[in-house]
Amino acid sequence: MTGLLSSSTRWATIVSIALTGVFIGAGSAVAQPAADIPVPSADPFYDYTDSLDGSAPGAVLRTRPMAYGSPNLQTPITSTQVLYRTTDQQDEAVTTVATVLRPLIPGPTKLISFHTAYDGLGAECDPSYTLSGHGNSNTAAIEQAVITGYMAAGYTVVVPDYEGESLEWTIGRQSAYAALDGIRAAEAVLALPSSTPVGLIGYSGGSVPTQWGAELAPVYAPELNIVGAAAGGLPVDLAHNLPYVSGSTDWAGVIPALIVAYQRAYGIDTDAFLSDKGKQIVGDVESNCINAFASKYPGLTDTEMLAPPYTSLLQVPEVVAAIDDNIMGSVGTPVVPLLLGVGDSDGTGDSVMVTADVEGLARDYCDRGVAVTYAQYTGQNHSKAFVPFQAQAAQFLTDRFNGVAPTDNCAVVGPGNELTPTPLPVG
Repeated sequence: MTGLLSSSTRWATIVSIALTGVFIGAGSAVAQPAADIPVPSADPFYDYTDSLDGSAPGAVLRTRPMAYGSPNLQTPITSTQVLYRTTDQQDEAVTTVATVLRPLIPGPTKLISFHTAYDGLGAECDPSYTLSGHGNSNTAAIEQAVITGYMAAGYTVVVPDYEGESLEWTIGRQSAYAALDGIRAAEAVLALPSSTPVGLIGYSGGSVPTQWGAELAPVYAPELNIVGAAAGGLPVDLAHNLPYVSGSTDWAGVIPALIVAYQRAYGIDTDAFLSDKGKQIVGDVESNCINAFASKYPGLTDTEMLAPPYTSLLQVPEVVAAIDDNIMGSVGTPVVPLLLGVGDSDGTGDSVMVTADVEGLARDYCDRGVAVTYAQYTGQNHSKAFVPFQAQAAQFLTDRFNGVAPTDNCAVVGPGNELTPTPLPVG
C-alpha cells in the first residue's frame, strides 16, 4: 500500500522548485565558503559546566547566530543555535543543541521539528554542525534540501542534535526528550506560545525521535500542540534488524555502530563479549558518521565480532536488555495522527528495516485507537523509499496544519510482526 496522492507529488515538486531558487539565489548573492568553526566536541558553545539543578526540560542555556548553507555555498538565511537542557535515557539532566530556522517570508508560525538521519558516532555528524556548511555527507545534504523546502513553503523549522553530546544512536526515550525539549527551546527563543502548531518528521535514524516523541509527548510534554508525526524507515525492534543485516553487503556496518551506541548509553562492558576483530572494528567506527561505516564491512556477521561462547549478539544479556529498552510502542500511546512508512525491496524489508515490524507497530497503534496511515513502498529499498515517504509526509503534515480531519487505513493494515521483548538469555 503506497497510499501516495498526486497532490503529494505536486507539493514536493513545488517545494523542490522553491528550495532550488533559494540556493541559486543565495549563491548569486553570497557565494562564499562557510566560516570555519570547530567541531562540536571542541566548540566551547556546546560545553556547559554549570549546574542544571532547578532548570526545567527545554530551558534555554545560551544561543548564538549561525550561518546556514552547504559546503562552499552560504545562503541569506541565518539560523539560531540554542543550547538547552534535556533528559537522557537514565532520566538525568543533560544538554544538547538545536538549530532554529525561520522562513524568509514571514507568516503565521507553523513549526516543524525535523529529525535528520545523521546516525552519527562522531561530533562532526551533528546537524548543528552540518547545517552550518560543514561535513561531506550526501545524506545530510539531501535532508538539508528538504529542510530548505519546508522553509520555502513558509514553515519555521527546528533541527535538534537528538543523539546528545555523546552521540548515542537509536536510543529511544532520550532522542524523544531531546526533540520535545528542542521544540520547547525553539518556542522560547522565538517567543512563541505553547499553542503553536508543531509537526514531527524523520526518516531512518530520524524516525527514532519522531516516533518516540509522539509516543512520549502526552506525558513528557503535554503542553506542546503537536498536530501530527510522520516517521519513515523505522527501526522498530532491533532484535529483528540484527539478523537481517548480519552478513549483508550494504548495511553490516551498523552492527559495530550499534555496539558503540549501547556501550555509551548503557555502560555495557563490550570487552566481555567482543573478539579481537570485533574490538578493532568497533574502534574503527566509534567516531564516524553512517556514510563511513554502513557499507564498509560487506558480509560482516555479528558472529565474527564475538568471542566464544557467543555466536550472536542476541546471546549477550546486556545487549538484549538494551534492545528491549528501545522497542517502539512499548511505553506510551500517541494522541496525534501518525504516518508510518517503510520500503519493501525483498519481501522482508527495505534492506535494513523490517517491513512487518513497521506494519506490526501500525497495527498495534490502530488497535489502541490512534489514527494511523501505514504506507508500504513495495519494490523500494531503504534509500529509494526516502523519496515517496517525503512526498507523502509533506502532504500529511500540510493537512494536519490546515486542520483537515485525520483519516487512517487501519481497516487494511495487517497484523505484522509481534513486538514482544526478547527474553533475556542466561549469561
